[in-house]
Amino acid sequence: MAYVEQMGNLRLSPSRVSDFTNCPQLYKYRSIDKLPEPPSIDAERGTLVHTVLHDLFEAPAAERNLEKAIELLPSRWQSQLAAKPDLAPLVTNEKEWLDRANSLLATYFKLEKPETFEPTFRELHLEFDLNSNLYLHGYVDRLDVAATGEVRIVDYKTGKSPKPGWEAKALFQLQVYALLYFKTHNVLPRLLMLIYLGDGALVKSSPTLADLVATESTLVRIANEINLAIENENWPTKPSRLCDWCFFKSICPAHT
Repeated sequence: MAYVEQMGNLRLSPSRVSDFTNCPQLYKYRSIDKLPEPPSIDAERGTLVHTVLHDLFEAPAAERNLEKAIELLPSRWQSQLAAKPDLAPLVTNEKEWLDRANSLLATYFKLEKPETFEPTFRELHLEFDLNSNLYLHGYVDRLDVAATGEVRIVDYKTGKSPKPGWEAKALFQLQVYALLYFKTHNVLPRLLMLIYLGDGALVKSSPTLADLVATESTLVRIANEINLAIENENWPTKPSRLCDWCFFKSICPAHT
């Protein structure tokens, strides 16, 4: 069987879970076949803004302002280009590209005052074996631990906030991080917060132990479904509007 080597030690992250729930065939292309994809202009803009916000906290508190963020932007963009030269042809108007990043950064400073706190962790890697066959991991944009011990998990998004009724799906990623933190530190995070720079919205949640139990149950169920798909070599497609943004649309059975 072509995928036997993949079974028995499944590695899952929130992004891979999202791939499978959105479309099992997409998961196969990315995680099983490991097909290459060209850079996504939106994703790369997100990476740039994340890098600037990460590096902003290297500066003394008094210097964590919009001017400092904008000052960091050109050098971080040049480093990103150096690491991924194939990005250059995608950015046909560099001024417009940087202006958009400036706008997203300006929105951040309307939502938080980074000069007033010290983040405990940035780009924190969390990992845990949920069972003998399932390794779960993820990278947290920022995790703040208050002097009193309360934990806040923060994730930056450069797009727009979800429509009413879709907040829970958006928060699932942070629920996974909360579960990982609880498993490794035995501390229940007090607050989960998504910061949407596309429209200046905050989506917050205070998880309970019951929420984490439900999240773990969901992850185990999805892992079982993935292992079954591997065993049966059966990867259903889920056509939706997301297909219009999928690089693999031209080879997908749903569209060929």
